[in-house]
Formats: sequence, C-alpha cells, structure tokens
Amino acid sequence: MLIKYKKSYEKIAMGLLSFMPTEKDIKKLQQTMKSYENEENMHLFLWKDEDIIGLIGVKSSDGQHLTIQHISVNPSFRHQGVGKRMIQAIKELYPDKELKPNEYTAPFMDHCDWEHREGIE
Repeated sequence: MLIKYKKSYEKIAMGLLSFMPTEKDIKKLQQTMKSYENEENMHLFLWKDEDIIGLIGVKSSDGQHLTIQHISVNPSFRHQGVGKRMIQAIKELYPDKELKPNEYTAPFMDHCDWEHREGIE
C-alpha cells in the first residue's frame, strides 16, 4: 500500500533513499529529504506491506508529466514486484499524468518493461 511521506517516517525514508547511487553522501541525502518536505512539486511516498519496505519519489515538472526521481526497495524484498506495484500505484494516484524516468530511474523502469520510454528527464 502506498502511503504519503510524513516527518515521522524520516529515518526509514532516508535509509531507503540511501540505496540510490546519487544519495550515498549524507549531506546530499539530507538535501533531498528537505526538497521532498518543502517543494510543492515534489512528492515522496512509502510502500507498506507489514513494514515499510519501499519508497518512490516523484516530481511534477508541468501539468502533464511526473518524473520518477527515486525508487528504492529494501534489499530483502527485491525481485518480488514491489517496485512495479509502487509504479502502478503512482499511475493510479495520478491517472491524468504521464510517468517518465530520470536518468537514474530509467534502468529500473526499462527492467520493468515500462511502456513509456520516449522521455527521460
């Protein structure tokens, strides 16, 4: 189940974000969290089964598109379709938006046989 990020989830969100190659540095990670907390066009969601096991972050760049900025799954739960379910949940949450990856999320999206490959931001 997709849940909206709130401050009480900060530590788990930072832990999941730290699996992203661009978020290894603590200062960069803190800056990214502040962006999700403060910028109106950036939205962070967590994936919860029994525990929180995944994270997906999106950025609205215009009225038509959502860019998948971050997608991360706890290593113990990888290869079980969690990432695909998070993407599907975002599609359902924003049915009027077209999803596109950034350069860091594109390889995962390709791995998922994502159908909208034309635009990478």
